Amino acid sequence: MSELPSPPPAAAGNQYGAEHAAAKKAVALAARLCKKVQQDLLKLDVQTKADRTPVTVADYGSQVLVSVVLKIELPSNSFSMVAEEDSEDLRKDGAQEMLGHITKLVNETIINDGSYSITLSKEDVLVAIDGGKSEGGPSGRYWILDPIDGTKGFIRGDQYAIGLALLDEGKVVLGAMACPNLPFKSIDHNGGSSGDQVGALFSATIGCGSTVESLEGSQPQKISVCSISNPVDASFFESYERKHCMRDCTSSIAEKLGIQAPPVRIDSQAKYGAVAQGDGAIYWRFPHKRSKEAVWDHAAGSIIVTEAGGLVKDASGNDLDFSKGRYLDRDAGIIATNKYLMPLVVKAAQEAMKEEGILG
Repeated sequence: MSELPSPPPAAAGNQYGAEHAAAKKAVALAARLCKKVQQDLLKLDVQTKADRTPVTVADYGSQVLVSVVLKIELPSNSFSMVAEEDSEDLRKDGAQEMLGHITKLVNETIINDGSYSITLSKEDVLVAIDGGKSEGGPSGRYWILDPIDGTKGFIRGDQYAIGLALLDEGKVVLGAMACPNLPFKSIDHNGGSSGDQVGALFSATIGCGSTVESLEGSQPQKISVCSISNPVDASFFESYERKHCMRDCTSSIAEKLGIQAPPVRIDSQAKYGAVAQGDGAIYWRFPHKRSKEAVWDHAAGSIIVTEAGGLVKDASGNDLDFSKGRYLDRDAGIIATNKYLMPLVVKAAQEAMKEEGILG
């Protein structure tokens, strides 16, 4: 088993160097568990999350590992995390088999990695999961975690991500994102690989730029968004799942911009990583009306794009505000692109949404 990726020495003046290193270790270890679950269990269980399928096991196991690693690596810090899962269902009668399964997988992952000499009990697992019960907000320092972003992609064997971000006084200051099925170099316009090495680890710290490295271990490489200024030359990413994307609206936006390339539809925050390293020019997300956007779906990906020189805005051109708790307070949609295309995309989005009756 290869060693967990480790960061280069912290840049001078990087006050979040220890947190950055811990975040990378946490998501990389969680990715190992998720890969094992996807490879070994996907074909064995019913493929619906409601029926406690492999994605449920991986969701919980990923959250446990991230919580444990952060607490070990940052022992002097008071730990607070906003995360997707809690232990309520696992504490119910009849859940002991599932809990035992998760505990076994977590301990196997820790043993196989070799970084930590610990064994977790079932109660340890429940406590670790409930480390993510913070409500967030504008004050203090806390983590935001999506233990598996892109659950449908995980079930299909496609793209998913483990996204972890740190907020300090309401502002995202670092992010780490493991994308186990994303090609390390780039993705092609069918959403597939353009090379043989699969598994990318993105990270960023405020003021220090964004990097990508192989999940199997490599030197971090600085990345930057593309410099395309004419939307005719741009390509764009959007959600694979229709419920996350009003395709009539996005088709209209693309037409207004004169974009010639077809959409690249993949699951999860992997789209943020792809934009950050210049594999495409735009990622937009226009979910159906009344849809809430959880902070964990965007926190890690957004700073990876902005530190790569890009911009992430809502559909009115406002910065995303992660300080409001567990959900974003945003206007209609989310757009990630470079500084040249952002005003053009926002203008086209406003026009398209008015025509669709989304905006008054």
